[in-house]
Amino acid sequence: MAELREWESFYVIVGGGAAALIGLQFVVLTLIAEKPVAGPEAGAAFATPTIVHFGTALLLAALTRVPWQSITPAAMLWCFVGFAGVAYEFVVARRMRLQTAYRPEFEDWLFHVGLPLAAYAVLALSAFFAWTHAHEALLGVGGAALLLLFIGIHNAWDAVSYHVFVSMRNSRD
Repeated sequence: MAELREWESFYVIVGGGAAALIGLQFVVLTLIAEKPVAGPEAGAAFATPTIVHFGTALLLAALTRVPWQSITPAAMLWCFVGFAGVAYEFVVARRMRLQTAYRPEFEDWLFHVGLPLAAYAVLALSAFFAWTHAHEALLGVGGAALLLLFIGIHNAWDAVSYHVFVSMRNSRD
């Protein structure tokens, strides 16, 4: 499909970035595993969603590079991923409320629930417009993928910064 071919460079960058950052997350988690400071419920609330967002950006890059004969199968998969992401964000919100290791602030709610929810909703909505407005739908999918990538970067940096500057300092006191 010609519309999808025009996005090749974009998804090479987004997919490559997401894949590299997934690997980097594993390295960071391995390095800080020696001094765990929070229970597993905090990891499920804050660390796991970051990997899910990076993985989704990588998946969207891969789905968009498949040589589809029409936009229909891609749109159906975007819709499924979008709705699954929306449902997952409700799980993340519940986990954030129930964990006791850290009291989430506005920024945490924004970057762990609000913005990802918006990205997944845009992804699902883009799927519905793919048949009549393919160009705009592809802009929506690209925007959702890029937003998820930047959310993951923010959340990964936030988690590492918190661990280094707050948790490790508190464990030395």
